Amino acid sequence: MIRIATRGSALALKQAGEVAEMLGGAELVKASSDGEPGDKSRFVRGVEWVLLAGEAEVGVHSAKDLPGEATEGLEIAAAPRREDPADAWVGPGGSLAEVPEGARVGTASLRRRAQLLAARPDLQVRELHGNVDTRLRRLAAGELDAIVLAAAGLRRLGRAAEIGFLLPTDAFVPAPGQGVLALQVRSEDTATIAALEPLTDLDALRELTAERAAVAPLGASCSTPVGAHAVTAGERMTLTAFVGLPDGNEWLRDRVEGPADEPVALGYALAERLLLAGARDLLARAEESA
Repeated sequence: MIRIATRGSALALKQAGEVAEMLGGAELVKASSDGEPGDKSRFVRGVEWVLLAGEAEVGVHSAKDLPGEATEGLEIAAAPRREDPADAWVGPGGSLAEVPEGARVGTASLRRRAQLLAARPDLQVRELHGNVDTRLRRLAAGELDAIVLAAAGLRRLGRAAEIGFLLPTDAFVPAPGQGVLALQVRSEDTATIAALEPLTDLDALRELTAERAAVAPLGASCSTPVGAHAVTAGERMTLTAFVGLPDGNEWLRDRVEGPADEPVALGYALAERLLLAGARDLLARAEESA
């Protein structure tokens, strides 16, 4: 039986369980996610250690948590059908325009902070860490007026009813891979790679590939506000990217369109446009201010 490495959070276990079901059954192996609260890479490291140690064959990740550079000896072998990639506003209002002036909004994401403040400079954006339940509890306790979370996570946990409204992806560009599950394996494990092949949704995999290709040349990190979002329509793909400062005062947004079967070329083309427009300088300043 295939063993799946996963973190122990409710969302991670739910995602791993979905993959196990797709495989017709699998054993779940819980990995550690020790590290600093703001260190997103800790979500990935524990699962990767389990894979590299040979204690599991498949690692299930929220693709948005994966660093731009692949870990040596590991690769993404499959990506099932994508869940909603949008950011979700949890709190009062039916749109951002309806949110009261000066509302206290919680998020751990610099990308979300930058885009919220670019649209609504009056908002008080507060740093908020923890799993989905922890963040919702802090909202319920009145510490914040609203929070912003990935719609995909809320839907997978059966908590879509918490969503007040979705932030439009053309104006609020999601994180690269948001809503996608990345199934990671050891590169030499051809048997597991073959077993995962039927699980792949071609559109999801192409979109993930394009989004990661768009941000890789930018040298982005967890300390930089960067978004990338691809949408497939038949044989065409539209790819949008965002780069900005955490305070929302300066930002770039650009979009390209091209063949859906050339996601890497499309991603690199968009990255080149952003770099020519000054993205590298913007990201360097974002790092300094983080």
